[in-house]
Amino acid sequence: MKKSIVLLVFLFMNVIVFSQETDVKFDENLAKSLNADDYGMKKYVFCLLKSGTNTTATKEETKKLFERHMANIGKLAKEGKLVVAGPFMKNDKNYRGIYVFNVATIDEAKVLVATDPAISANLLEAELIPWYASAALQETLKIHEKIAKKKM
Repeated sequence: MKKSIVLLVFLFMNVIVFSQETDVKFDENLAKSLNADDYGMKKYVFCLLKSGTNTTATKEETKKLFERHMANIGKLAKEGKLVVAGPFMKNDKNYRGIYVFNVATIDEAKVLVATDPAISANLLEAELIPWYASAALQETLKIHEKIAKKKM
C-alpha cells in the first residue's frame, strides 16, 4: 500500500511538473518586425495555381512565359511580397503550384497575380484564399538561401 501511494505521488508530481508551461522565448522585436499578432500569426493570401485555359501556346512561347514567370517569382520574393512558392508534383487535379503572398487582402494579391506572365497568358489560373498562419513564414527565404547549393 505504501509503495502504491509513493508511486501515485510520484506520478502526480510528474504530471504537475510536465504540465507547466515551458520557458517562453518571445522576442518582441522580431514579432514586431514580422507584424505578428499575439499568437505569432498574421494574415496572408494563399494562391492555388491551376492549369489555365491556354492550350494553344507553342513550346517556345510556353518556355519564354515560364522563364518570365520564374523571374517574376524572384522579383516578388526580393520585395518581400511572396514568402512561399513552389510547384506540385504531377497530379490528376490540374494543380500546378502555390504562392503564399505576404499581403492581407485578396485585392492586394490580385495586383501581384497580374504581374505573372504565365497567368496573364492563361497558362496558369490563380485561385486566391485568405490565410492565417505563422508570421515566421516570412523567414523561410532567408533560411532557404543558406541551405540551397544551387539556384533555380
